[in-house]
Amino acid sequence: MSSWKGITVAQKRSDLLSASAWHWLARPPLLEGRIGLERLQLLRDPVFRGRDVPRGHGEPVLLIPGFLAGDWSLRLLAGWLRRLGYRPSGSSLRVNQDDSEVTVAVLSRQLRRAWIDSSELVTVIGHSRGGILAAVLAQREPQMVRQVIALGSPIADPFAVSPLTLMAVRAIRRRHGLRARSPLTDHPRFERDLAAHVRVPTTSIYSRSDAIVNWHACVRPDVQAVEVPGSHVGLGANRAVYRIIGELLAHRFASAAETLAR
Repeated sequence: MSSWKGITVAQKRSDLLSASAWHWLARPPLLEGRIGLERLQLLRDPVFRGRDVPRGHGEPVLLIPGFLAGDWSLRLLAGWLRRLGYRPSGSSLRVNQDDSEVTVAVLSRQLRRAWIDSSELVTVIGHSRGGILAAVLAQREPQMVRQVIALGSPIADPFAVSPLTLMAVRAIRRRHGLRARSPLTDHPRFERDLAAHVRVPTTSIYSRSDAIVNWHACVRPDVQAVEVPGSHVGLGANRAVYRIIGELLAHRFASAAETLAR
């Protein structure tokens, strides 16, 4: 199995499972109810109006939604990017639930279209499972990707999710005729590409109070990890996340962590 700096996905998964019960007891699903407040805080924050945020000049951004979500889930982020001067485009996914390889093929066409239309490298932003797909997409098409920004994405182990989420994953896998019993696995090529050392700059933005994805799985030695407060579902409407994205799009990688401390 592919690895980064001697750590395999299997080893990482074993570490996560050993502490999973205590982890989820401390993070009940009710914590995800914060999304309403987070959205309100964003709408009231100067960052949403573009104040003190670097402006774009038509650079392309591909947005990939999370598991069981569609492009509609990232409309707020897309509108904000457009007002800042970027050129956001959607994934064309109505519901992100299909087979990983099938979905990557769809995203590859969207990525190529954004790249050709703009004649520039594309920033790919993915939420949750969308970040996993973004990482694999960039691994396979690095010549078209400027950077990857993953929001609450378990890039170290795609199945390091809450028990309720895992139930939904198993149900969808059974519907598609895939293995739904433990241990869960994906296509060998997909797992290999996800575990490989990243080929483009990648930033993982995560929350320790995430009640859907185990935040430990969002951290890898080969990516820049930035912690923010908030829920998992609210990462697409989180004012701290928007500030960091603004810095990353302006290629201020070194200042991303400092932005959070302001």
